[in-house]
Amino acid sequence: MLSELPGLAQLPGSPRPTGPSQTADRPDPTDERRALDLLARTPYGRASVSMRALPFVTVARHIVVDTPSSPSPRVLLRLHGGFGYAQACDGSVVAYSADNLSGRYEGDEDVWTVQFVGMARLFTPSAAEIELFGRPPRTADGAPFDPEYLCIEPQFISLHHLEGVPARQFTHSP
Repeated sequence: MLSELPGLAQLPGSPRPTGPSQTADRPDPTDERRALDLLARTPYGRASVSMRALPFVTVARHIVVDTPSSPSPRVLLRLHGGFGYAQACDGSVVAYSADNLSGRYEGDEDVWTVQFVGMARLFTPSAAEIELFGRPPRTADGAPFDPEYLCIEPQFISLHHLEGVPARQFTHSP
């Protein structure tokens, strides 16, 4: 089992992988919560869906929210409406992923990635939720940013953790 690999269980609070590699029918709820907590640490991820039988991936701003009316946390996405992707995702199964690959500094050698699948629905966020998203981009591909919002209740959550991955050092080309 992946969680028994040397080093992975030794780090205090280190995430254990969840998802298809686990032997249980359903991953441990604490692992799912850990995955969503990590997801909440990074503001952007990638939404993947099929449109007219062709796959596409787009960037999205996300927030993780707990609500009394929902038994599990929801992930809310903000996308640019001018792309038409939110409309294409509405009512479809969407895969979403985020990671800490670009937010690491020299000496930080832990990498994690969270992926989940769930049904996406268009929705209108509350004022408090809009505030949690923060300031939207000014433009998207040169056009004024027109926000649209999706809500996803994650299912089939997986979390993967790598140790000993050096942060990339940028070099200048002559």
